[in-house]
Amino acid sequence: MAQIVVHNLQKTFKVARRQAGLWQAMRGLVKREYTLVRALDGVSFEIQEGELVGYLGPNGAGKSTTIKILSGILLPDGGDCWVMGRIPWQERISHVRELGVVFGQRSQLWWDLPVIDSFELLRDIYQLSPGDYRTALAELVDTLELGGLLDIPVRQLSLGQRMRCELAAALLHRPRILFLDEPTIGLDAVSKLMVRGFIGRLNREKGTTVILTTHDLDDVEALCSRVMVIGKGKILMEGSLKEIRRQVAHERRLIVELDGDHPAEVVAGQVLGAQLVRWEGRQAHFNFQPDRITPVELLTQLSARFQVRDVLIKDPPLEEVISRLYGELRI
Repeated sequence: MAQIVVHNLQKTFKVARRQAGLWQAMRGLVKREYTLVRALDGVSFEIQEGELVGYLGPNGAGKSTTIKILSGILLPDGGDCWVMGRIPWQERISHVRELGVVFGQRSQLWWDLPVIDSFELLRDIYQLSPGDYRTALAELVDTLELGGLLDIPVRQLSLGQRMRCELAAALLHRPRILFLDEPTIGLDAVSKLMVRGFIGRLNREKGTTVILTTHDLDDVEALCSRVMVIGKGKILMEGSLKEIRRQVAHERRLIVELDGDHPAEVVAGQVLGAQLVRWEGRQAHFNFQPDRITPVELLTQLSARFQVRDVLIKDPPLEEVISRLYGELRI
């Protein structure tokens, strides 16, 4: 049986509605109006133990709501959900012992306390033995390079430093499943690479199941073996990145660096069978469909008119594929 099973999950929120203006504010005190927002509308999926799955969708699609239900924080309006054989909201205490959660915009660390004090409070909450706690802490401090941060109050940490500490806090009790909701939001490039590398090693070496919700598609490309796309409360598409690319975008990307300065419109007008989608300095980015024209034919056209210095052929960036998918599905 799959480690996580979700069937026909449904959740609706009642959101207060008020128009602008003083009179409307006064009226709202007497009679409040509400709008029903269907966050989840029959979501179903399965995740096997040891998978690292990306959970993608625009803001408001239902990603965080799903994670909160799987974590036992929210109670759904309908449907079924089992995580490691348990119903999360019915067996919360035993459930969270095997679960780690990191919300990129919320902290589980105590703001005014040194990091080590937060870790020790979590040790007591999870009732870890002294030996297990010391072993887990030493490993996390070494892997995430936290040695110089333990005695610093959380409020004085940079965002990248805090996110590394958040990851450590979520993993002190060695959970079997890790939910990551925007774990790299706002991080600089160095911090992103460190967090990304750590998540990948955790999944590979420890076999920890990871669900990653993010808008940073570089994280998804680097880490995820499978992705699920949610929109308007429904799972719209799932599969490997290669499968989703094949279903959504049939083009490939030809990147050509030209010698000399040429106006973009001149370059675009000299090439038939491809679309110029980006012009950066002396680099021309063309989308083309391999079943209609080959890279050799494109290069023959370009080299007949321009001096070509360098060539690269690859798939279109994932953000373009996902953006096109959102557009086609009108989400």
